[in-house]
Amino acid sequence: MAKCNRCGRKGLFLKLTNGVCDNCASTIRMEEEQAHIQKEIDRLKSELSDQETLYNKIKAEAIDAALMESKNKESALLARLSQLKEDVDRETSHLHELTDKQEKSEKSTASAERKLLRCRELIKAIQHAGELFDLSVTDSNVDKIISETEELLSPTITLELQCLSMRDLRKRYRQNEKNIQATFEKYKGRYTTKANITIYRLMVIALSAELQNVLHSISYGKLNDAIDSIKTITNKYYVIATDGNQSIAPTVKKFIGELDYYFQEAVKIEYEYYVQKERAREEQRAIREQMRQEAEERKELERQRKQIEKEESKFQDQIGQLSSQLEQSADDEKTKLLQARIEELQRQLSAVAEQREKIVQLQNGKAGNVYVISNIGSFGEDVFKIGMTRRLEPMDRIDELGNASVPFPFDVHSMIFSDDAVSLENQLHHILNDQRVNKVNLRKEFFRVSLDDVEKLVQDIAPTAEFKRTVLAEQYRQSLSITRVSDNPEDTSGDDDEDEDE
Repeated sequence: MAKCNRCGRKGLFLKLTNGVCDNCASTIRMEEEQAHIQKEIDRLKSELSDQETLYNKIKAEAIDAALMESKNKESALLARLSQLKEDVDRETSHLHELTDKQEKSEKSTASAERKLLRCRELIKAIQHAGELFDLSVTDSNVDKIISETEELLSPTITLELQCLSMRDLRKRYRQNEKNIQATFEKYKGRYTTKANITIYRLMVIALSAELQNVLHSISYGKLNDAIDSIKTITNKYYVIATDGNQSIAPTVKKFIGELDYYFQEAVKIEYEYYVQKERAREEQRAIREQMRQEAEERKELERQRKQIEKEESKFQDQIGQLSSQLEQSADDEKTKLLQARIEELQRQLSAVAEQREKIVQLQNGKAGNVYVISNIGSFGEDVFKIGMTRRLEPMDRIDELGNASVPFPFDVHSMIFSDDAVSLENQLHHILNDQRVNKVNLRKEFFRVSLDDVEKLVQDIAPTAEFKRTVLAEQYRQSLSITRVSDNPEDTSGDDDEDEDE
């Protein structure tokens, strides 16, 4: 009878392998595999421990190296920062020095300009007196000095005249008043007798009162009348003074001549105040007109938006009905027709939706069209109007302008769409500000500039915008043709005779 050496199991039919039963043999194999696995686990644990040790070592070395590198970089950055601070301090000090020099130069220049202005005004007053009373003031040096002072002062004067403030006007008026008083004092000592001194004092008092009367009566648009009044007054007092005493006539000529110039300057300075007031009023009118126009445009856009929404709703309803018919249709030919009709309606609906989005954009933003138009029949050549409209159909605004107080319609040279049409319009107006036809009423957006310059300006600001150089002016040219025919009718008498013979 066979017996297992491991478990002691016995049996006649028990199979043994190396003295052990199959179960024990399986157990032994499992134990051996388990021991092998455990051994492998122990080996891996040992390797893992070694790897962790190596990792920690490398990590520590990397941290130390990184800290060292960061410290070196920090030191370099601190050194660079210190150097930059020194450079900034040095440049700041240099800037302060330059600023001080600039301030001193500006003060010196302003002082020199004031002196130069006083000299120029005095020379022009003397020359004015000579021209007014045919005095012998023809020295070429006088013209040379005036020309040189004009060249030196013209840039500054032009700049100031474009943006005169009330403070500047008061300063100019006080300076002119000083010149008048200086002229009074200069000629005061040239009279020796009591009679002549009395005449001179009375004349000074009367002339001052006359000037005040002219200044009080001046108003916008009456500059030439005021200057004519000054000329009349000075001539009148010259005649009165010289009729009374011919011995003082030469001195009175010079005195009246210089005074006439300063009196006219006083009138011009006072008139500039009314020009600025008129300009301010026109700006307020322009703002109100713009607000009114924008309100009308918003109202029109709202009406168009509602109309488009109704059309959009109709398209959607029609597409829905056709879609229902398409689902129920079994005829292939009818199905194709329905599909084609639905696609056509969807394209139209897409166009309507796009138009609605454009209206919403015009309503909510600054989008609009800046137009460049001309009207040679009404304003002549090289005169262009540059304006802006937010209307969905900008040509409606152009047609409206052509129907408002002008005999001929406008020609459109360019229509520029912009997301910020107001800024674009202001930019164009600023560039062409010196070419304004009306420099007081800024609401009149007309500019005198050549066609080439306008085209170049449009191309520079809006390269993608179309520009038409052709000036049609159809009605204007047709009117000229009709006028020429009316002025030069053809002789058709011979033709009439032939018709009669026939």
